[in-house]
Amino acid sequence: MNELTKIRDISVQYNISARTLRYYEDTGLITSIRNDDYAYRSYDKTNIKKLEQILILRKLNISVKDIKRIFETESNSVILEVLNNKVENIDNEVALLQELKEIVMKFIEQIKKADFKNETDIKLLYQKAKEIETQLTNADDNDTSADINRLIEITEELDKQIPDIMIIKIPNFRCITSGLAPFEEVFGAFGQWIENNKDLFQEIMFGSPDFLTGKDGKMEWFWGIKDHITEAETAPYKIIDFQGGLYAVAVSVDGDGESHDKVREKTEKWLKSTNFEEDQTRTKMGHMIYVDDEIKKGLGYHQMNLYLPIKLKENI
Repeated sequence: MNELTKIRDISVQYNISARTLRYYEDTGLITSIRNDDYAYRSYDKTNIKKLEQILILRKLNISVKDIKRIFETESNSVILEVLNNKVENIDNEVALLQELKEIVMKFIEQIKKADFKNETDIKLLYQKAKEIETQLTNADDNDTSADINRLIEITEELDKQIPDIMIIKIPNFRCITSGLAPFEEVFGAFGQWIENNKDLFQEIMFGSPDFLTGKDGKMEWFWGIKDHITEAETAPYKIIDFQGGLYAVAVSVDGDGESHDKVREKTEKWLKSTNFEEDQTRTKMGHMIYVDDEIKKGLGYHQMNLYLPIKLKENI
């Protein structure tokens, strides 16, 4: 009989979350095995080998959609096509960054010629900065004007790699919670309970009244409950008052944990340019939007909104 490895052991060995393993399985990249003796997922050697291939390709920043295409083709044609496209994209990005560097260096030289002095009056420094800005904008030098226009084009091109981020405010609301539990329990027993009791829930946003968070390797799932529902109707699960607040929200362009981490990093970096900061008294959340098979078929994955709790910085 083929030796099986438990999902928890896979998670530890490859430093990958159970949520990501579940996602790879939902997209058809790998397949788990269950038996009567062990309720949780296990994987055989064939699927572990597939997982190793997936992790290598993800390290190369290959999308899950393209990995699926690679697995579905016996020849090397698809993987060569995908990798060649990746190299071309990298070359384009390097060229843009190099051009951006040259333009910034020119601006540095122009600022040096502007004869900045160690003034203590911040208003005077601000006025000098405005004068240089006017000089750059109204310069008769065609090269300078071209540089400014190209700078705008380059930054717009590079900004496409950063997710669009919006600030929203979620109101407080009553919800049922799975409580912190292992991934398999949350999406097993609790998920089935949700499926069987859909009439109890209210819509919070985007037609899906739920948020997902995690802590210490466990998950917690919140579902907005209609006002008249009591814990007698939701037993054994508790109803709590969900603390709302401000969130910075970005869409994950792919459905696995690694993509989520990248989007969160970019969101946190973007946040530094604002008057907000992360509110560490609340947890980061995910919210699956537009859970529609037609959309998933077109994209190759479901989209997920990632919520970063924020607050206004102190002393602003």
